[in-house]
Amino acid sequence: MVTRALLVAAVALVATAAPAQAANGTVGKRETVCATDLYVRTAPNDGPWMGTLYRGQTFLVKGPKVGNYVYGFAYGHINANGWVADGWFC
Repeated sequence: MVTRALLVAAVALVATAAPAQAANGTVGKRETVCATDLYVRTAPNDGPWMGTLYRGQTFLVKGPKVGNYVYGFAYGHINANGWVADGWFC
């Protein structure tokens, strides 16, 4: 009986656990990209693509935030200002 009770408790814990989410960008902070890849765009809301940041690269969030996008400076091989989808930072 104890084993069954532990199994039921473990299943309940897993079923109620919230999925992990990446952090939103904080204006003024240089954030680390957690996504496998993150498109840098010339405009918010799926504007034209200008490059890609990869996991571990950084993005200085300057703001403003427009919808699900945030403006800032993409470090690494891009080295330019642009827009990225928010919520993909560690």
